[in-house]
Amino acid sequence: MSTFGTIFRVTTYGESHGKSVGCIVDNCPPGLPLVESDIQTQLSRRRPGQSDLTTPRDEKDLVTIQSGTEFGVTLGTPIGLSVPNKDQRPHDYSETDLYPRPSHADWTYLQKYGVKASSGGGRSSARETIGRVAAGAIAEKYLKLAHGIEIVAFVSSVSNVAMPFIQAEDESAFPQSFWDLLNVITREEVDKDIVRCPDQEISEEMRKRILEAKAANDSVGGTITCVIRNVPPGLGEPCFDKLEAKLAHAMLSIPATKGFEIGSGFKGTTLF
Repeated sequence: MSTFGTIFRVTTYGESHGKSVGCIVDNCPPGLPLVESDIQTQLSRRRPGQSDLTTPRDEKDLVTIQSGTEFGVTLGTPIGLSVPNKDQRPHDYSETDLYPRPSHADWTYLQKYGVKASSGGGRSSARETIGRVAAGAIAEKYLKLAHGIEIVAFVSSVSNVAMPFIQAEDESAFPQSFWDLLNVITREEVDKDIVRCPDQEISEEMRKRILEAKAANDSVGGTITCVIRNVPPGLGEPCFDKLEAKLAHAMLSIPATKGFEIGSGFKGTTLF
């Protein structure tokens, strides 16, 4: 399935090295002020090639609203969003038909469907997340205007370099600075740093760790911490559509994501 959601419904499309990627957003409320710059801000934050820490692929990721708005306002009809792929490099993947890449979906796609995208990861590429980010920008604007909801995320660990609360053995050991941070952190503060970590000292260590792995022709993983403020009570439905279940569903479908915690998470098992 390439569709997520029931009321506000998002369908993403496109392959990593195809002509374009994007999404269709169904059931966005009418009358919401929406122009391309509302979406472009978020796409520019995720685009590749911003620094020596990311993929060298150079994409501007300029979005075009194809449908669903008029005179800067949503119509309540499907919103079509498209982003062209400019830096296509199919020749970089000429050997993957013979030698599927480890830890990628090449072999699985071929076994399941009998065919796969000949270049890049196709639908399993992280480039698919462009549609999610574009749709998320619309959802976030509505939630902010209608309910005052604020969403901020930041990098909290890279490899074995982590902010202090990540290193704490359980929630009771979280420093007070962590709780203070969740109350006041803003996206503008996060974006001041290229690693997207609000702790400058830790961020510099993260950067060094990433570059060490890059120099060794390797890569490292990390964790993201997200805080959502002003959430009204009662969101979600029993039993399979609990809010945390929906969040986990969305997050774990992002390529290469291997874990999801909410609240105290797994550390909650050590509280006694």
